[in-house]
Amino acid sequence: MAKIRKNSHKVLYRKYSSNIKYVMMVLSVLIITVFLPKQPRFRYEFEKGTVWKNKDLVSPFSFAILKTSPQVIIDKKDALDNVLPIYKFNRDLFNVVEEAYLIEFDVKWRSNAFPENESATNKQSSFKLLKSIYDKGIIALNIKHQKSSSGNYDFSLLNNNISKTVNTQDVFTVQSALAYFKNNFKSTNLKEKEVIENLVEDHLQPNIVFDEKLTAIVQNSTVSSLSTTRGMVQKGELIISKDNVVDDEAYQKLYSFKEAYEAQTKTIGDSKVVYFGQILLVGFIVSLLMVFLKLFRKDIFADNRQLSLILLVITTMLLALTWAIKLNLPSLYYIPFCIVPIIIRILFDTRLALYLHLLVVLIAGFFVPNSFEFVFYQVTAGMVAIYSIRNLVKREQLLLSALFILSAYFISFFGISLLREGSLTQIEWLNFVPFIVSVLLSLLAYPLIYAFEKMFGITSDIALIELTNTNNRLLRELAFKAPGTFQHSLQVANLAEAAIFKIGGNSLLVRAGALYHDIGKIENPQYFIENQNTGLSPHDKLPYEQSAQIIIKHVHKGIEITRKHQLPESVIDFIRTHHGNTRVDYFYQSFLKNSPEKFVDENIFRYPGPIPFSKETGVLMLADSVEAASRSLKNPDAQSINDLVERIINYKLEQNQLDNCDITLKDIETIKLIFKTMLMSIYHVRIDYQQTL
Repeated sequence: MAKIRKNSHKVLYRKYSSNIKYVMMVLSVLIITVFLPKQPRFRYEFEKGTVWKNKDLVSPFSFAILKTSPQVIIDKKDALDNVLPIYKFNRDLFNVVEEAYLIEFDVKWRSNAFPENESATNKQSSFKLLKSIYDKGIIALNIKHQKSSSGNYDFSLLNNNISKTVNTQDVFTVQSALAYFKNNFKSTNLKEKEVIENLVEDHLQPNIVFDEKLTAIVQNSTVSSLSTTRGMVQKGELIISKDNVVDDEAYQKLYSFKEAYEAQTKTIGDSKVVYFGQILLVGFIVSLLMVFLKLFRKDIFADNRQLSLILLVITTMLLALTWAIKLNLPSLYYIPFCIVPIIIRILFDTRLALYLHLLVVLIAGFFVPNSFEFVFYQVTAGMVAIYSIRNLVKREQLLLSALFILSAYFISFFGISLLREGSLTQIEWLNFVPFIVSVLLSLLAYPLIYAFEKMFGITSDIALIELTNTNNRLLRELAFKAPGTFQHSLQVANLAEAAIFKIGGNSLLVRAGALYHDIGKIENPQYFIENQNTGLSPHDKLPYEQSAQIIIKHVHKGIEITRKHQLPESVIDFIRTHHGNTRVDYFYQSFLKNSPEKFVDENIFRYPGPIPFSKETGVLMLADSVEAASRSLKNPDAQSINDLVERIINYKLEQNQLDNCDITLKDIETIKLIFKTMLMSIYHVRIDYQQTL
């Protein structure tokens, strides 16, 4: 039975890499379009106060003119004001009161030793008066219904399923009922009258009670029955003429026409035709992205992992838009579209971030209301997001970026509101809340960047900052085991970073590469001259071939160590290229000198390569060689440093070590000048200013 190789999937991935690119592209287009809404789009864009530049618009069908939101709110308020609160008359309550009152009357009468011959008369007259009060009704007033200064209000009284309008002054309250009883109950004995009045007061309670549930039902029914339209536009009627200003009335007609059109096309339009149109448009825009990458970012186009990340970001953001549309979110501005340029800018570069953001917004513009307004909001905010995180070296920059994005949204919102409403008082500030939520959600970019780095093997500036921290465990080990190499690496980092900053490149990447380029020397630090504190060298007892192999081995060991510690491949590239495929000349020349009769295999003394293939790796090679050679200068002065830099860099050029780097001759001269200046500063060389004047 044949065995499957452990890394066979990687081989297949490389073998069919060109096909995989287009498979991913087609899949992303299909996934995006499958979930998008499938009804035809309204063709016109319009705003209040603008001039209608399209042809005369005639209604192809009859439709109702929708009321504006303020009109609907006013109508609802008026309707609710006209709905009277509903109170129920509880006649059963008096039966309970009657029994309790009559029993307690007898008890009170006897306990106070009043004459028995007067008991029946007083009981009958007081009870009759109490019954008349309950028959008329006692109401429990509700403060929220008391809108007039008098405190009285109308209400609907529901009695035996018959409703009639009554005013609170036509019935009793507990207080007015007691006052009525006191005024109408007659007794010659003041003590008897006081006891009966107190007894009646104890048995007065409201039997006209507010029914909140029934009132709410009536209010909801009234509101739901309100008409949301005002008039009709008949088929063939002119909606707006060309070059007319879109005033309030025309705007409401256009808005109503759009709503009616989209409602009809949900059932009338052919979803298959719409789907085909979506595939054409989304496919065309994604194709433009692929062309852009192939022409201007060949490194990303060639890397399927990076390409899959970009397509994943596009697909996820547009699926979020689809989800929001299907859930009928109150505003699509809740979606954090600015998270796209933030992530792409940090993981890649400014140009790709802006281009990708434009493509996402253009696709989204087909499926959102007020497309131009939406595109304006998102493009301006996206540009501000990209500008505000040009170099992300501090965590607070994300918070500052969020503040700048919010400011951009506010300026756009304020300007568009003034343009549309023409009045400060008419601006609906609550409509700005979705933008605030969107900006807060954009802060999710920080954890997403970390996840994408791990998933797709991409190194961001944030990761490089962490790697360049000299308290990193691996760098601390280098400083402890090979202090000379550590100091050399720091100097190389300073030289290379200064040079790449001047000629243009990723200075953070260069610094990280410089700090780790000699990490392989941890294994045998004593075999490298910068770590030898005594005059003796372990190479003195070894054949030249073996010594050369030990020196060369630090490249292989460095790659092994950094991969074990899961450092990014972009940093490991500096380890494998910092010597290119040059020879270990000291041991090679020593072998030729001491063993001229022996055959020499030059490959034994040559580094495996490859040669540097970017500005960053090329600059590091030069900085490494120059810094190492400068340590051999016995009396460093301006002339010796100048000659050293010229000799080392020219030698690298002669050895074709920079053939694959996009470094120009002008860049080479700039690098030489920076190296000379910094080395003179390191070795405290005084410059003869008189000669330079």
